[in-house]
Order: sequence, then structure tokens, then C-alpha cells
Amino acid sequence: MKYSQQAGLVAAVLLIVVCFFPWTYIASRQITITGLSAVGTNFGKPGLFNIVISAIAAFLFVIPRLWAKRTNVFVCAINLAWSIRNYIILSTCLLGECPEKRAGLYLLVVLAIATQLMALFPKLEVKQQ
Repeated sequence: MKYSQQAGLVAAVLLIVVCFFPWTYIASRQITITGLSAVGTNFGKPGLFNIVISAIAAFLFVIPRLWAKRTNVFVCAINLAWSIRNYIILSTCLLGECPEKRAGLYLLVVLAIATQLMALFPKLEVKQQ
């Protein structure tokens, strides 16, 4: 794909931004959980790993080397797995109370899928020998 690296870079940066959006809301305890704030719960900072891995992926999208493209497939797969993990953990009902899912949680998974797809289709120039 012609613009896969630019699209992957944009998706990785947007994924970092989405980590600051509200992901879920627990109405009974009046807690809003974002990627970096889950005060009052045992979730910690679920989006911190996504931010680190997305920054590495964005850096690898910029480098025009074969090793960077191959490494980026692996890095984006880890990011996708962590995003799915966050979705499952933060949207699961616990002891009869179900959190309200917000748009940030859906965007997290969609952007992780987008970065993985863009990493799978890099634009590589084949040299004629």
C-alpha cells in the first residue's frame, strides 16, 4: 500500500491520544476510568503500556529499513493484544455492576487494529539486481 506507513504513524499517534480519553464509567462508585487514571480501582494505569508500545511503533513506521518493518509487525501485535486485554478487563461486569463503556475504549481497539494492518502492508522498494 502506498500510504500505509503514514497511515500507521497517524493511527499510532491517535492511539496515544485516545489513552487520555474516558474509557469506562462505573456509575455505582462514580468513577471514570481513562488510560492513565483509574483512581478507586485496582486497574492501575492500563493505557501506559499502550502509550509506550505505540511510541515505539510510530518510531518504527518512520524508519525505512526492512528490519524496522519486520519488528513493527511484532510490536503492533503486542499493542493489539494489550488493547484487547484492556477492553476485556475494563468492560467486564464484576459483582453485579457493569461499567458503561465509553467511546475511548472502542477507539483503542479500532486504532490498534489499524496500526497492525498498516504494519502488515509496508511499502518496500524492491531493488533490481
